[in-house]
This record gives sequence, C-alpha cells and structure tokens, in this order.
Amino acid sequence: MQQKKQRKSEEDSEGKMLRLLLLAVCALRSDAASLVNTTGAVDDLGVCHCSVTLPDTTFPADRLEILEISNKDLSVSVKQEITKIQSYQATLTGYVQKLQNLTRRVEVIEMGGISYSQLDFEMLKLEIREMESLVIKLRESFDGSNTLVEALYVEVHNISVMVNQLESYDKNNVLAVRREIASLRKKLEDCEKNQNSEVPPPVNYGSCSHGGIVNISKPFVVQLNWLGFSYRFGGWGKDAFSGANQDVHWVAPLTTDARMMNLYRSYPTYDDLLLYKGATEKVFTRNPSYNNYDYSSCGQGGGVIMFNNSLYYNCYNTRDICKYNINTTVVDRRTLQDATFNNRFSYASCVWQDIDLASDEDGLWVIYSTEQNSGNIVISKLNPLNLTVEKTWVTSQYKLGATNAFMVCGVLYATRTLSTRREEIFYMYDTKTNQESQISIILDKMMENVQSLSYNPNDHKLYMYNDGYLVTYNLDFKAPPKPVPV
Repeated sequence: MQQKKQRKSEEDSEGKMLRLLLLAVCALRSDAASLVNTTGAVDDLGVCHCSVTLPDTTFPADRLEILEISNKDLSVSVKQEITKIQSYQATLTGYVQKLQNLTRRVEVIEMGGISYSQLDFEMLKLEIREMESLVIKLRESFDGSNTLVEALYVEVHNISVMVNQLESYDKNNVLAVRREIASLRKKLEDCEKNQNSEVPPPVNYGSCSHGGIVNISKPFVVQLNWLGFSYRFGGWGKDAFSGANQDVHWVAPLTTDARMMNLYRSYPTYDDLLLYKGATEKVFTRNPSYNNYDYSSCGQGGGVIMFNNSLYYNCYNTRDICKYNINTTVVDRRTLQDATFNNRFSYASCVWQDIDLASDEDGLWVIYSTEQNSGNIVISKLNPLNLTVEKTWVTSQYKLGATNAFMVCGVLYATRTLSTRREEIFYMYDTKTNQESQISIILDKMMENVQSLSYNPNDHKLYMYNDGYLVTYNLDFKAPPKPVPV
C-alpha cells in the first residue's frame, strides 16, 4: 500500500514537471515559435520524454567590440573637428574685426580725411596680403564651400583692389613727388661722395705716376684654352715689354699632370684667339732618336711670361731660367742660385710653380723661394738679355700661404683664396721703399683655382689662367700722393 502511495506521488510529481515543461515550451513558442522545434513521447511506464531544439544563443562579442572601437574613433574625430571649427571661428572673428578696421581706414583715406604716404599704402597692402593668405588656407581646409569664408574672401579681394586703385590714382601726386625727392636726395648724396673721393689719375700706360692698385674689375672670360677642359694648368697673355705688339696673344697649357710646358701657341690677333685659327705652334720636346726624348727646352709650372718677343720660364726639372726667342727659336738658360724647385715651395693653389716669372713697367722679375729664407717669397730683378740677377729682396710672406703673385711698378702683390668664387690681393711689398703691408682688394673668379697670374703694363690688365679658362681683369690705380708743402 505504501509503495502504491509512493508511486502515485512520483507520478503526480512527474505530471507536474511535464505540465511545467509544456508551459515553458509554450512560452518559447509564443516568443520565437518559428525558431523552436519540440518532440515528445510517453513510454510504457507513463513517463514523458521530450526533446527541445533551441536557436544558437551565442552572443556576438567580437562585433560589439568593433562597434565600440568605431564609435570611440568617431567621437575623437568629431571632437577634433569641433575644435578646428572653434579655432577657425575665433580666427575669423578676429580677422573680421581687422577687416572692419581696414575698411574704415581706407574709407577715411578715400574721402581725403587724412594725409597719406607710401608707407600707409605699404602697411595696408601688407595686412591685406596676410589676410588673403589666411583666407586661402581656410578655403582649402574646408571640403565644401563655407558661406562666411567665401564672403570674407570677396571682401578682402575688393579692399585690395581699392587700395591699389587709390595708390595708382593719386590725384595730388603725393607719392610721385616724394619718390622724386628721394631720388634727388640719393643723387645729391652720390655727388657729394664722388666730390670728396680721390680723382683717379689719367690712364698713362707704361707710367708709374699713381699710388698703387685701388680696385679691380669683374673677370672677363676670353676663351677656353684650345686643348680643352682637361688642361687646367698653364699661362697666357700678351707681350709685356713696353711698346710691344699687343695684337699677338700667346697660350701655353701644361700637360695634364700640371707640370710640363712642352708646347705653346701664338695667335696673330684677338679674333684669331677667339676662333682658334691662324696660330703658330711651337713644340719644345725634341726626339733626336727613336724613343729617346729630350725635355731640356721644356718648361715647368705655369710661371711663364712673354717679354720683348721671348718666352721666359722655369726650365724643366731644374732651377734654371729659360729664355726662348720666338724669332730665332734659340733657347738660352741660366741657373737661379739657391732657388728651390721641383715643387718644394710652390703656390697654394698650383703645383710645380716654384719659380714664377713676372714683368711690369720696370722690366723683368722672378718670384721664388730659398731654403735659407724658409720658403718665404724672394724677389729678384733680372737682366732680360743675359738672365743675371741684378738685385734681390727678401720678404716675410710665406710662399705657400699665397695662391699667386704679380709685379706692378716694382711692387709685389700676392693673392690668397677666400672662397671658390673669390680671391683677395692681401699682401704687397714695395722694392723701392723696402716696405711691406697688408691690403684687401677682392677679385671674383669664374673657376676655383688660380694657376697663373701676370700683369701687362701696356693695358693695365691682369691675365689669369683659371682652371683652363683665359680670363682678364682691369686694374684701377690711386691718384699719386700730393706733395707735402714746405
């Protein structure tokens, strides 16, 4: 009996569970009838067996995370754009106020309420240009059009046109008169300066009635040497003897190793030099037998000069001075005692120019160094006929500290490099007074290196061999010093 009661109780419990389950199934069907499938059966013992198929309830957390990130980025971008708009609004407000002030100033000027000057116009135009630049930037920063910015741009443009018209239609000619006054004032100042400055002496070629070099012209490039860019070292010029034929031009490039002068050309006229035609060419290298060359007549370095129809130069691989007569083709030579050679003390910007020949109104000179003088420049006056040394001067200027040197009226002038395009005549030694001093006369260069520099008293020009180019300069001289009254 007790077992029956227990069984009945179990059946009642199972019945209740079944009813609850059916209620739950009905509730699911009412919410998602299309998404739930149910099946059920009762076994022999009266027990109900049900199966319920529910939809996939997995939460899409990854999609929600992406959505949150996108929302955050969008919020940041919106904040940035709001900040930009606030900044533009503040800037526009300030410039609208400036534009209003400018408009009032222009209206006052237009009505003749105040006097105006060129500075007024320049200040107005400067402020307008600044606002135009800002408005253009503002226009570019917006993807689409902005009514406030476009209106501001039109106003700025209009006021700019108005200011330009006011300046051009200056009916009282105030600006024109003031400009004329400024121009006249400048002319008067220049006239006063010229009146107080020294009057340059009249040109008298071959004379030393002046006070030395005061200025040098811009370089004039005559031509590239006929052998081309590779022949960067050499010398050139005209006969420096007083009264010599100035139509003839000579050019003597060195070999590409910057050492040997084994040929030169002489052009009968300046036009022939420009056209590379009509030249007389001399080769100094001799070949007495097969594969046996004689270089004894060749030159060394770019310190060559033409004086009275003869070329003077340092003989190759020696301390001798050679004299080549262009009429007879005879070569004479004499040793320059104690002179260093073979690149012992050359100039700073070129090699193999230990012995540098020069000429001026006083004759023929040689510039060199000795071991006894520790490489400082030595000047010797030469007899052009027999090449003997007539007199010698010893300077305190180190030869390697100069890029080149030349003689004018018995005064040595030395140059040094300031930059790739500028050279300075910085040192002078007067052989008449035995005085040396520092000076500063700037000359421009077409190319970086000065390979040779020589002076011609017949035209007061410097002849420079500048990295293969033939260049000239005009020299200006001071007026001679006034005699002291007794």
